[in-house]
Amino acid sequence: MNSRMSELPVEIVMVEDDEGHARLIEKNIRRAGVNNPITPFTNGTEAVRYLFGADNSGLANKGKPLLVLLDLNLPDMTGVDILKRIKTNDHLKRVPVVVLTTTDDAVEIQRCYDLGCNVYITKPVNYENFANAIRQLGLFFSVMQVPAPE
Repeated sequence: MNSRMSELPVEIVMVEDDEGHARLIEKNIRRAGVNNPITPFTNGTEAVRYLFGADNSGLANKGKPLLVLLDLNLPDMTGVDILKRIKTNDHLKRVPVVVLTTTDDAVEIQRCYDLGCNVYITKPVNYENFANAIRQLGLFFSVMQVPAPE
């Protein structure tokens, strides 16, 4: 069962309320050669419902290959709260979280790393930074659709 799970493509869950930023992030992800499915959310409430499931336990996504792109400044809750919930949930704590935000405050950055974020990227995101972040996560080859050598 485990090997079948690892063959599923990593689903990118993007939590970003600014449509312009969301489009730019998606464009840069695609330009970096990442063709994985992207599930976008414009607020924390819907993203949390999706990630944690109807029963709010996180069990619905246990073992599912996910990567969360998380904006910190959302209209209904803070990305920090979502990050904290993901990283303290038994079923979701191993899900890599990339924080994408306009905040380059050192205290905020440290707080996110302390809570368990894997990578912190300041917007506007360029695709080299994003590709490097994915490489750092060790997901690069499972995310990239690398053409087979001829």
